[in-house]
Amino acid sequence: MTPSKAAQELWVRRFLGAPGATPAAARPQEVLLVCLPHAGGSASFFFPLSRALSPVLDVVAVQYPGRQDRRHEAPVDDVPELARRITDALGPVDGRRVALFGHSLGATLGFEIARLLQARGTGVCHLFASGRRAPSRFRDERVHLRDDEGLLADVRELSGTDPRVLGDPEVVRMALPALRADYRAAETYRYAPGPPLTCPITVFTGDSDPRVSADEADAWSAHTSAEFDLRTYPGGHFFLTDHQADLIRVVRERLAPDAPRHSGRRP
Repeated sequence: MTPSKAAQELWVRRFLGAPGATPAAARPQEVLLVCLPHAGGSASFFFPLSRALSPVLDVVAVQYPGRQDRRHEAPVDDVPELARRITDALGPVDGRRVALFGHSLGATLGFEIARLLQARGTGVCHLFASGRRAPSRFRDERVHLRDDEGLLADVRELSGTDPRVLGDPEVVRMALPALRADYRAAETYRYAPGPPLTCPITVFTGDSDPRVSADEADAWSAHTSAEFDLRTYPGGHFFLTDHQADLIRVVRERLAPDAPRHSGRRP
């Protein structure tokens, strides 16, 4: 079923339009890059990526329910269900190639969305997985069961949220339900064995990320029958904010129509 325009706009945010952005069917080779935020994150996290890549790619970001302008909606605390709703909201892609970029929780969602799209016959041309262990690598994490202060302590430890935001009691009160739901979704996710993806996977990871070991990052290679590329950067869980320019360069090289194609597991 094709989602309504209102439903698409609720889930999928386009900050900047690609040149000649109409009609989609007239540009069958255009790449649609779908960006998926981390736990507690929002679509606006990907505005810098959109600004840098929109001249050559159609970049959109997903807004999960329960935050910002969707704060009055109940958050979704289950990865497969959230992946299904996002996939449904994307709707038909009119022959375009779809790529997915997810950070942390968003990387797991990107994997599950890629599986759904592949099963539905929609071509996925690339998965970029950032700051997350491979789906098949399990950790028994229970941060979502902590009290509010315990949950916020973990958020502070990962250094992905402006301390000024965490110091505003009203903002924290509004953010906690979605944050807890996101943590629950990430921590209760269990990989269901199935065929590997047929698209290349590029993994970005920080060398001191407490959530992802080098081995857990490399294990993404088992989830594709195509090329695999692992890029390791100095930094913790939010290493990507300090290495944004290089990540953008890699994404552009992989997806831009005139970019050279790379082969092999490593650059």
